[in-house]
Amino acid sequence: PFCQACGVPFGFDQGPDALCGACVRERPLFGRARAVFLYNDVSRDLVTGLKHRDRIHGAPAFGRWLARAGRELVAEADLIVPVPLHPLRLWRRRFNQSALLAQALTRQAGCAGKLRSDLLRRTRATPTQGGLNAAQRHRNVRGAFAVRVGRDREITGARVVLVDDVYTTGATLEACTRALLKAGAASVDALVMARVDRPR
Repeated sequence: PFCQACGVPFGFDQGPDALCGACVRERPLFGRARAVFLYNDVSRDLVTGLKHRDRIHGAPAFGRWLARAGRELVAEADLIVPVPLHPLRLWRRRFNQSALLAQALTRQAGCAGKLRSDLLRRTRATPTQGGLNAAQRHRNVRGAFAVRVGRDREITGARVVLVDDVYTTGATLEACTRALLKAGAASVDALVMARVDRPR
C-alpha cells in the first residue's frame, strides 16, 4: 500500500485513494508518482552503479521493473519524457541515466513511439542535489527546466510520464512538471527507479 499521489509506502493498507500526511497538506504538482523500490542500502548500489560507475548492463532489467511498477501510468501516457541533464554534465557523464531508463522502459512496454528524450532541456547547470535539504533542493532547480523551442504543440493536451532515477524530495520532478504544464500538458505523472522513504 502506498500514497496515491507521491507513492510513499504505508505500513498498512489505508484504503483506496489514501494520501500521506505530506500530500494531504500540499499535493505535489505532478498527479502520481510510482517507484520500483525504496532507496536503501541494497538499492543504492544499483542506482549509483548506473549513475556514477557506468553499469548500464542492467538497463533491460530496469526497464522491465519500471514497466511493471508504472503499468497504469504508461498505459495512459501520450509521451514518456526523461529528466534531462545539462549539456556540461552530460558531456562529463557521457550518458543521461534517466534517458537510458526511459528508453529501456518504452522498449519493454512496447511503446517506443511515446519516448521524447529531447523534449525538455536543462536551462542552467545546477549544483548537484546531494547534501541539500528539501528547501535548498527546490531553490536549486527552480526555473532550471524548459520545453524546447517549437515543441509546445507536441505537448498541448498530452498526458506525460516523467522518468528519473531517484525521487528524494520531488524538487526535480516538480520543476520539470511546472515546465510541462506551462507548455500545455494535460497532466504529468512520475516514474522512478527508487524513492526515499520519508516525507517530503
